[in-house]
Amino acid sequence: MANSTTRALDAPVIWNPEDARQWEAGGARLARRTLWITTGALTLSFSTWFMWSALVVRLPELGFPLTVGQRFWLAALPGLMGATLRIPYSFVVQMFGSRAVITLATASLLIPSIGVGLAVQNPNTPFWTLALLAVSAGFGGGNFSAFMSSTSLFFPRSRQGTALGVQAGIGNFGVSLVQFLTPLVMTVPMFGHLGGDSLTWTKGTQTAQLWIQNAAFIWVLPVVFFTVAAAIGLRSIPVKASFSQQAVIFRRKHNWIMTSLYIMTFGTFSGMSAVFALLIREVFGKLEGAPDPLQYAFLGALIGSATRPPGGWISDKIGGARVTMACGVLLLIGSIGVTWFTAPTTVDTFGPFLALILVIFFAAGVGNGSTFRMIPVIFPRHEAGPVLGWTAAIAAYGSFVLPMLFNWSLGRFGSVNQAFYVLAAFYACNLVLCWWFYARRGAEVSC
Repeated sequence: MANSTTRALDAPVIWNPEDARQWEAGGARLARRTLWITTGALTLSFSTWFMWSALVVRLPELGFPLTVGQRFWLAALPGLMGATLRIPYSFVVQMFGSRAVITLATASLLIPSIGVGLAVQNPNTPFWTLALLAVSAGFGGGNFSAFMSSTSLFFPRSRQGTALGVQAGIGNFGVSLVQFLTPLVMTVPMFGHLGGDSLTWTKGTQTAQLWIQNAAFIWVLPVVFFTVAAAIGLRSIPVKASFSQQAVIFRRKHNWIMTSLYIMTFGTFSGMSAVFALLIREVFGKLEGAPDPLQYAFLGALIGSATRPPGGWISDKIGGARVTMACGVLLLIGSIGVTWFTAPTTVDTFGPFLALILVIFFAAGVGNGSTFRMIPVIFPRHEAGPVLGWTAAIAAYGSFVLPMLFNWSLGRFGSVNQAFYVLAAFYACNLVLCWWFYARRGAEVSC
């Protein structure tokens, strides 16, 4: 009997997670299994998506003749590709099913994991080749919309805030993971002769041998593992809709408002994650005793990832709009406050600079959880999945726009302050939107 129930729930004819009997009979088990497989694959997606944010900091001292502008482009291109892929990925789960989409999307991570590892072994690799491989890293960024859209279909509405928060939070942790592991794994020949030769890193009188290709090759085996796990362990549930049926979200006003709010939170998280190491290098890199960017860059993504699940959980308790408002205020304070410490004459101001950047990551992380809690409350189930994917797609352009914004600010004004002023103005506009439509007494949708 138990086996027949399991088989039935592995391929259910009718799927309704709001049905308590179906949920208790095995629906919860299917949902949890799907959540953990897709969360593991999503973590790898974020790691490969952001590998360039760490790699690019080391390339100049390894002999790669890259200009400052080219370095910002390599950090930004994965964001452009990832965000663009998220648009079609938002709708494919309900067209082709979770199993096929997530298996193929996970397998696509092998392209940057192998390709980048081969290319960075030669400092004479042309910039266009590096740029194409940076674009391929965007496959990981695109996966988020498909995976989150799938998860929203498996859980009852009362559990979606926590489920989406856990998946996205652990998935976002992949950013911190790649920025933490990259400076460590490149110091040892961990793949022997199969991994290729080292390059000589030179800075002033300091030299070292680095196997920078390890930063890409370390993801190959985990990607293969989760590709097989997805193919074997996932099931597609009978929630189907064509693109035209899902496209109804583009006629919903709240789709566009929530897109703007998620740009405020996830756009900030992804953009600052892509550019944080370069910001440290450009602001403090010429000072005596300058901090190593890779010793601190992972902290931002770590805090932003760790605070996302609590953000979803708290929003389940007190409402997502209130939490989003508080996050918007913190983002506004952090973005203005950091401008007081961006023209340093000594490294003494690095402490407050770092603290205020981490405040921005903290607020963005909590806000990621709260905004994703608001969407399933505002929209019916069949629209919530595509809205989650769509908002995630557009917000992911933050990982392209913010590096370009800081590149523009440095090139035009010789300072990063103007970029932070633009961000502060954007946060203020979103605070007004959130308060008017969702947070104030008598709001159109209280959530």
